[in-house]
Amino acid sequence: MRTRRHWTEHGLAFVAPFFAFYALFLLWPLALGLKMSLGSDNITGQGGEFVGFDNYAEALKDPDMWSSLWNTLWFTALSTVPLVLTGLAMALIAHHLRFADWLWRLSWFAPFLLPSGVVGLLWLWIIYPSDFGLADQLLDTVGLHPGIGWLTDERYAMLSIVGTTLWWTVGFNFLLYLAGLQAIPRHLYEAAELDGANAWQRLRRVTLPMLRRTTGVVVILQLLASLKIFDQVYIMTRGGPDESTRPLLLYVYEHGFTGYRIGYASAASYLFFALIVLISLLQLRFTRRARQENAV
Repeated sequence: MRTRRHWTEHGLAFVAPFFAFYALFLLWPLALGLKMSLGSDNITGQGGEFVGFDNYAEALKDPDMWSSLWNTLWFTALSTVPLVLTGLAMALIAHHLRFADWLWRLSWFAPFLLPSGVVGLLWLWIIYPSDFGLADQLLDTVGLHPGIGWLTDERYAMLSIVGTTLWWTVGFNFLLYLAGLQAIPRHLYEAAELDGANAWQRLRRVTLPMLRRTTGVVVILQLLASLKIFDQVYIMTRGGPDESTRPLLLYVYEHGFTGYRIGYASAASYLFFALIVLISLLQLRFTRRARQENAV
């Protein structure tokens, strides 16, 4: 009875199921993946010998891994800023709409609910580099003959994936910013209007400062989401042309499930995991320092 009361008083009985699932579906796979990264595990069940850090050393020496990492970082740099700014602009517009505002909010958020396979195939049909593609057909009807290889030209393939991702996922950032706008007290705007502030000044002096924490959350989530890009590339380009759009996760997939080298793929994925953790910590430190400077 005393032991049962001890568990209940400290809430351990309520959090025990969560910790059980957390250990089973997160901690155990992490530990198992780390173990496989130190061995020569093969998807066919062969191998399994301990090789230490040889997989990590091989991955760090592989130029294909570095090129895949560069593609991942390049996509992150190209997509993060437009996704954050577009989400903010859409939220500002929807927040001030007075006619059918629910329709605008639904239509802007709806693409985010689509599965990645549907989005990839949809945009593959739109920008297919031939007369079959809807984009080329529309340009042809207005007298333009672009002849652009949207997904077959290295100059445009990554930009096409960025555009697809922008259309697909900006609704999530839009929703976060809209919630942040609705949480801003109305009396701040009324006080600014009494002081003679125009719309631009209210945006700079009231709206954006009050959305600073929301922006920090949006940027962190967007960075993590962009770094983990896989679905769009796999469906639309398979990493081409000439591996110019292959992200690191596709590199891991190819070595793990096509090359059957689970141990090596695990090592590459853990190197990528360490990079994501480092970027997250730097972003959190930057955000914390900015808050302290603003507080002073």
